[in-house]
Amino acid sequence: MQLIQSLAQSKPELQAIRRDLHAHPELRFEEHRTADVVAGTLTGWGIEVHRGLAGTGVVGLIRSGRSTRAIGLRADMDALPIQETNSFSHRSTHDGRMHACGHDGHTAMLLAAARHLSSSHSFDGTVVLIFQPAEEGGAGADRMIREGLFDRFNCDAVFALHNWPGLAVGQFGVAPGPMLASTNEFDIQVTGRGGHAAMPHLTVDPVLVAVQIVQGLQGIVTRSRNPIDAAVLSVTMIHAGDATNVIPDVARIGGTVRTFKDSVTDLFERRIRQVAELTAQAHGASATVGFQRTYPPTVNHAAQAELAARVADGIVGADNVVRNVDPTLGAEDFSFMLQARPGAYLLIGNGGGSHRDAGHGAGPCTLHNASYDFNDELIPIGGTFWVRLAEQFLS
Repeated sequence: MQLIQSLAQSKPELQAIRRDLHAHPELRFEEHRTADVVAGTLTGWGIEVHRGLAGTGVVGLIRSGRSTRAIGLRADMDALPIQETNSFSHRSTHDGRMHACGHDGHTAMLLAAARHLSSSHSFDGTVVLIFQPAEEGGAGADRMIREGLFDRFNCDAVFALHNWPGLAVGQFGVAPGPMLASTNEFDIQVTGRGGHAAMPHLTVDPVLVAVQIVQGLQGIVTRSRNPIDAAVLSVTMIHAGDATNVIPDVARIGGTVRTFKDSVTDLFERRIRQVAELTAQAHGASATVGFQRTYPPTVNHAAQAELAARVADGIVGADNVVRNVDPTLGAEDFSFMLQARPGAYLLIGNGGGSHRDAGHGAGPCTLHNASYDFNDELIPIGGTFWVRLAEQFLS
């Protein structure tokens, strides 16, 4: 593995920052302490810092040479509303909040690269360090863009790196085209006519209608969708009634749709409305449907994905770079940045969990799990990748 020696040597310092962030997690748009740590660290290294985009966002600028070209490197900063079950020394000090997705590590990897780039100036152009809030359901990337991220700090391309449990440490995964799915939420309210459970013939039972709708929704996946187009529809909530002897007036259904294409999302939205409304009508009830598109699919640009893969080749060897890695039906708001600028989203292996300190929870070291912890061995690897990518792009 061809690591930058200064990054390998600075790992203890960056690990301490990472573990401090892990111990003090902050939820979306509340990353005030985290932003202070990031901004203070960058300023201490002589890096120009701008704050305020999306409230808690931090942007660092490192300029070198005379070129007007610029590359954006993004790390997310927010934590999740999860109660951590780990008991090691850097566990969360805040009940109900936890860095269960490794954003503390993503921040540390980009800080490591920033430190080296600020002293080496081994490139010609500008490196834009984007420390983004509210990836977890807050669409912080979209808000940063709407508030002028790329207007104020133009980027010719933008890249992101996410740790991936199960992928071995020292491996990268990337693909041209879709990497993650869109995420969309639906809410269906079925209105019937309540009454005594012993006299159902005098009612219009919304529970029965809701059950029929849930069954019908699965037919969208199996009969309306082109089998070539990957998609998931999951009903995750059904709420109705408060008593065993009362048929309620209303039942509610909620769930999610994940796709890799906007045209497939269009199909699901249309068919969900039809299934819900017409099924309810057939039973003498009515249905209203809400459909919210939260994150679009994360789609890599081919040229930038290949550039990133070649850079990773030079660090860990081509055998450790999984090209055409399988996409996941998870979602990412880096998708908004890839809609605004060419770029690529990569995975970096977090291993299987054996790196965790004594005192970790009994659960697996998987994303969004209460026993998760970022693998600090990734800090010099990810930092080296960011440096080499910036150098190659701004050569």
